[in-house]
Amino acid sequence: MDTVVMDATGDARAASAPRPPVAGHLVVMGVAGSGKTTIAGLLAARLGLDVAEADEFHPQANIEKMSAGTPLTDADRAPWLAAIRDWLTGETDAGRSAVVTCSALKRTYRDVLRGAHGRVRFVHLDGSPELLADRMAHRSGHFMPPALLPSQLATLEPLSGDEDGIRIDVAAAPEQIVDSVLAWLADRA
Repeated sequence: MDTVVMDATGDARAASAPRPPVAGHLVVMGVAGSGKTTIAGLLAARLGLDVAEADEFHPQANIEKMSAGTPLTDADRAPWLAAIRDWLTGETDAGRSAVVTCSALKRTYRDVLRGAHGRVRFVHLDGSPELLADRMAHRSGHFMPPALLPSQLATLEPLSGDEDGIRIDVAAAPEQIVDSVLAWLADRA
């Protein structure tokens, strides 16, 4: 089966290259404004996988807290991370791989996600604070205010060398980012 790929002009074209296998799940991680939703959606489409947005797993109290400009605590994040982990486990138990967005800012948060059944790999979308702030300032309809970016950057613990993941600079175009992730997956197939 051919995969539909968008070229640099936005025109769809067929790509006959085989999809790299994804035995397990991809967590597209990073601070607000890094492009998690965009990249996760493109990856899921190219790989033929289900995708979930981590924001959908937040309890209403977390959304209200963030909307008010108050950073979440580890205690606030615990049920949210557990819900994402449990969703990934459900996907594995049903015989499916999936892509999910999640800030996964700390290693301890990623440890919770790694507790899901199946292999969990991380795609860390990283960028300069200026680029991230600019992106946040120009998006609409999201409850996360730009004022929370500094607290997210202060909390962020980048992937360690012993974690199953890749760090990608978000200054590149989305298709280039996805191509880099797919090449990384293919190298590890």
